[in-house]
Amino acid sequence: MNGFKTFVLIVAMTAVLVLIGNILYGNTGVVLALGVGLLLNGISYFFSDSIVLASYRAQVITEADAPELYAIIANLAQRAGLPMPRVAIIPDETPNAFATGRDPEHAVVAVTAGIMRTLSRQELEGVLAHELGHVKHRDILIGSLAAVLAQAIMFISHLAVWLSPRDDRGRSNPLGALAIYILGPLAAMLLQMAISRSREYMADEYSAHLTGRPDMLASALARISGYNDEVPMRNAQPSTAHMMIVNPLNGGGIFSLFSTHPPIAKRIERLNAMAIEAR
Repeated sequence: MNGFKTFVLIVAMTAVLVLIGNILYGNTGVVLALGVGLLLNGISYFFSDSIVLASYRAQVITEADAPELYAIIANLAQRAGLPMPRVAIIPDETPNAFATGRDPEHAVVAVTAGIMRTLSRQELEGVLAHELGHVKHRDILIGSLAAVLAQAIMFISHLAVWLSPRDDRGRSNPLGALAIYILGPLAAMLLQMAISRSREYMADEYSAHLTGRPDMLASALARISGYNDEVPMRNAQPSTAHMMIVNPLNGGGIFSLFSTHPPIAKRIERLNAMAIEAR
């Protein structure tokens, strides 16, 4: 099923790029955008993990660098029947985490420096089991592709304001540029939303199953969400926010309708219900 979702995502993101190319430069823009889209898809498949890690200045570490973190992930990966993923640390004090890579054999689990000082060991296990759930379900390829392609769409959308869009007859099209500037990032966000919300629930459930302590993940989500509301991540980006266990750009009110994540309160409620049922 995730293979089909990946295909749909690639087609949809490429279609957005082609549409932008058409608005900017007509048929010539379509050909250029199609070429760029195919190139980006290839780059995204093989190098999306490196691109995402670099955007957060995350450093891949060894067991000697963080033995307790490494041991927790190794134990959970063994219980999950997964290869040991690479481990990376993001130099940010706001707690959060994500997984990336194209498959379980090339997975990376990244956590912020702050999460290890903020959560208890059991809460941290719940978070890491959630991320391994994404690896197990092969969500990481979809999320990584979406991140890189969304970055490209947003970059081109902002670039459109400084370009001089022209149709096939050479006529200037400033309204087209304005439409791209507004609608391009919106289209990328909607595509991210389509692949993000349901997979967060699935990863929460997997964590509850793997650790046997859904209440610990519920506690971790509450703590991480509170910290992110008070001190947002410095390098948080709309194109990669969907990959985090808690949306680093989360807002209340009407903004929750456009969040790439389910409401934290709903996730905690579901996890606490699982804990009650397990008693």
